[in-house]
Amino acid sequence: MTVALIDSGLGLLATAGRLRHLAPELDLLLLLDPEGAPWGPKSTSFITDRLVSAAHDAVERGAEALVVPCNTATVTAIEALRQEFEPRVPVIGTVPAVKPAAAAAPGIAVWATVRTTASDYQTRLIADFAQHKPVVRVACPGLAEGIDRGDPAAVTASIADAAGRTPGHCAAVVLGCTHYALVAAEILRHLPAGTTLYDSAEAVARQTLRRLGRTTEPHGAAGRVDVVLSGRPGSLPAAARSYAVGRALAAATHVPREALLPDPFLPGREHA
Repeated sequence: MTVALIDSGLGLLATAGRLRHLAPELDLLLLLDPEGAPWGPKSTSFITDRLVSAAHDAVERGAEALVVPCNTATVTAIEALRQEFEPRVPVIGTVPAVKPAAAAAPGIAVWATVRTTASDYQTRLIADFAQHKPVVRVACPGLAEGIDRGDPAAVTASIADAAGRTPGHCAAVVLGCTHYALVAAEILRHLPAGTTLYDSAEAVARQTLRRLGRTTEPHGAAGRVDVVLSGRPGSLPAAARSYAVGRALAAATHVPREALLPDPFLPGREHA
């Protein structure tokens, strides 16, 4: 069984790693779009066209489920994708973990791309699930792009800027972009002690397995990990190897727990 994950860049790594850890026998098809990246500042029609085109490519290559581990793409184009492929092919989007964060903390911040921060989708999500608690939206320009490049200096600068705009009363920070989980340890170093990070990668992976009727018990040998870059077979970008989960996926081996990021990322724990 093949599961396709579609994103413009490395934001799909965390969810792919979770799937690989929970059900290593699945074949994974990772579709990145280096020619169109980053999607964040692009128009709605551009993102929708790239996402739907990649999804058709994935289904033609044998994908039996489509995962969109990207908040920007989910916000922008998930309904178009569902109209195109469901019910014959399950489509799973990504929702920032506002609900569990709000249930656990008196005040939260949501870090996301500029596009997602300004979206009606995030506004509705906060209204529906923040339970009238204070929520601060923190746009993080350049952070996802720095992660995609494997550029530590740019990542640190973007995180420091976002942390400086995050009020101290926000005991929980929701990672509203799937890229950000890859640098969770660096984010925690810039936030007050005791801050908890919330990410949605594990929830998306488990929802994918539920939609496929699969258990989380490993079965047999590890499946394939294939990569498609803007429609052509390829390999994970070199920057993916900057992250433990990227190295595991590039090697097409089982993804060990130590390569994953706890969900939520409790302060004081290891995140590499």
